[in-house]
Amino acid sequence: MNNKQTAVVTGANGFVGSHLVDLLLENNYIVRCITRKSSNLQWLKGKNIQIFDSGLLDKDGLRKAFQGADYIYHVAGVVKSKKPEGYFHGNVETTRVLLETAVEFKDTIKKFLIVSSQTAAGPSRNGKVITEDDPCNPITTYGRSKLAEEELAKSFMNLLPITICRAPAVFGDRDTEIFIFFKTFSKGLMTTIGFDKKLISLIYVQDLVKGFMLAAESGKSAGQTYFISSEKHYTWEEIGNITAKVLSKKPVKIKVPHSVVYGIAAIAQVLASFSSKPATLNMEKARDITRNAWICDTSKAIRELNYHQSISIEEGIKRTCEWYKQQGWI
Repeated sequence: MNNKQTAVVTGANGFVGSHLVDLLLENNYIVRCITRKSSNLQWLKGKNIQIFDSGLLDKDGLRKAFQGADYIYHVAGVVKSKKPEGYFHGNVETTRVLLETAVEFKDTIKKFLIVSSQTAAGPSRNGKVITEDDPCNPITTYGRSKLAEEELAKSFMNLLPITICRAPAVFGDRDTEIFIFFKTFSKGLMTTIGFDKKLISLIYVQDLVKGFMLAAESGKSAGQTYFISSEKHYTWEEIGNITAKVLSKKPVKIKVPHSVVYGIAAIAQVLASFSSKPATLNMEKARDITRNAWICDTSKAIRELNYHQSISIEEGIKRTCEWYKQQGWI
């Protein structure tokens, strides 16, 4: 008789999702991955997993994945879109279909965990940490779509055991976003935004997914929202100093004024209007990265889930840079 538990992961082929898959496999789960037929599965190759390539809108395909599942981890989402509708379709409508389908299996699903973002809460006010009880004030369309996803999830909490986990900035092996910082640094250049000290919550991906699993398996977490984050907050100067030691580099430091960031974003946004792909830096992203603090309080997760950041920022940066070197990315 097979007593293994079964976990379903959406977005399993992505940066965070693939690390969650690894952790679940390490903990002896049967892992089912929901992908699209067009998904790049490079981070899933050779792993003992089941692939369901129905995408997130095909209820018949989802039913096959959900049948007999104990846990559902909804990691997939849209982080870049040329139009606002793209964010809301990718982060809200897909979640609606998943939740409606999951309700059909409410007697067997132990937890439906939704991965949200610190952007749903918005930046810190006056440099103070954001808690789960603070009113939300997202400043980007992406953030508003993630908040709408959270609100939708709450409307299903009387039907399903749902937990929401908000992630801050995440780095680690396989990441392509914060990777740009390390890539520039490896070439001897460190750029920082503005002339003020900026604080961020920053978590190594393996600690993040560990927090997700603790939240899913907890008997206390149904109906709750948690920040899964670093226990310390960091300045980019601190991150730069650690990276300098790891890479044995003394970079040229350039501070980019906020006005220049907005100028570059405006040009990139115009150019993107002629492209099929959205700009990585647009006016909303400029507003996001020029805030002076994106820091959240993880004490609720520590208190209720026994979550702790186990990998220091120094060790995380070391591991990440070593992986980038092995891959030939830097």
